Amino acid sequence: MARTYNWQIQREMSYWYPESRPQRQFAAVFDINKCIACQTCTLACKTTWTSGKGQEYMLWNNVESKPYGFYPLAWDLKLLKLLGPQEWHGEVYAGRTLFEAAPAGTRVLGWRPDDQDYAYPNVGEDDCAGVIEKGASFDIPHLAWFFYLARICNHCTYPACLASCPRGSIYKRKEDGIVLVDQSRCRGYRECVQACPYKKTFFNPLTGTSEKCIACFPKFEQGLQPQCFANCIGKIRLAGWISKPEQASPDNPIDYLVHIRKVALPLFPQFGLEPNVYYVPPIHAARPFLHQMFGPQVEQAIETYRRAPDDPDLAGLLGLFGCTERVVPRWLREKDWVVGAAEDGTELVRVPLKEPVYIRAAFDTQYQVARVNCP
Repeated sequence: MARTYNWQIQREMSYWYPESRPQRQFAAVFDINKCIACQTCTLACKTTWTSGKGQEYMLWNNVESKPYGFYPLAWDLKLLKLLGPQEWHGEVYAGRTLFEAAPAGTRVLGWRPDDQDYAYPNVGEDDCAGVIEKGASFDIPHLAWFFYLARICNHCTYPACLASCPRGSIYKRKEDGIVLVDQSRCRGYRECVQACPYKKTFFNPLTGTSEKCIACFPKFEQGLQPQCFANCIGKIRLAGWISKPEQASPDNPIDYLVHIRKVALPLFPQFGLEPNVYYVPPIHAARPFLHQMFGPQVEQAIETYRRAPDDPDLAGLLGLFGCTERVVPRWLREKDWVVGAAEDGTELVRVPLKEPVYIRAAFDTQYQVARVNCP
């Protein structure tokens, strides 16, 4: 095994191939606090990519209610139990990654879901943790909480699916880091299904090959955001490019949120895959749960997010989410306006830092009609 550096766990780790980063890396930030679990993203992906035979159970995008929602069933709980203790020393992960904890004869620690595990895509929906007895003050976080976790393939820097495939049929594109399956080489061994800790590779029993999220690369090549991003009603998503920490650029939206302000964090960084989808953690959930899910920087990320109303740069950038279908690789704030721009500086979208409020008169003199609020 090669020794590679994983900046998310801030140490070298073992991986089956030498470090080989693409020319540019596709990445995304999801603001969990704005997700309403409408599942529009799920349907947008489903109707675009997985409406064929053998794909009925495939959800390349799904939204789970944490802590009791999973698809497939208990995907994270089973793997966390297999991995064992996950100790952090500050921001350095001292435990074993999935590659380092793999049993002899295997490349990645993992498990393969049964058919039944895919039978409950909405299990735990809106189920909360804890109870409130005899009334309680509205303190956040409180005992009863849940949040929505939207998930796609993380297009990891060190993909477990790629490492596990004995056929070499999974590859990472050099131009954008998107992880794809070469179905002409795939023989359906399902090693990738077992290895992916996020369970975002799926087996098609009719074609006998594996399939997965492709980050809508035909759109991305044209400078357009993926379907689940463009159709998101809550405007929680932003796609773009991410740099290594030492190369972070303040005018790159993803770099700014992940590396500079550190308000967006990876999902289960201790797995060792260096995933490239990042989450703004929910401000109202139990901190130990979030610490396990997003790592030791979660407290700092939440406090930074809470201060966004007094931080026009951060608030403005968060306001750019979902305001255009175009990929926004550059951004800047001009007084009370936030501008999303192309690589060459061409303006793509402009939004106000604060949305204007218009109060209409209670009586319309032109039509002689009184306006009343709906009950």
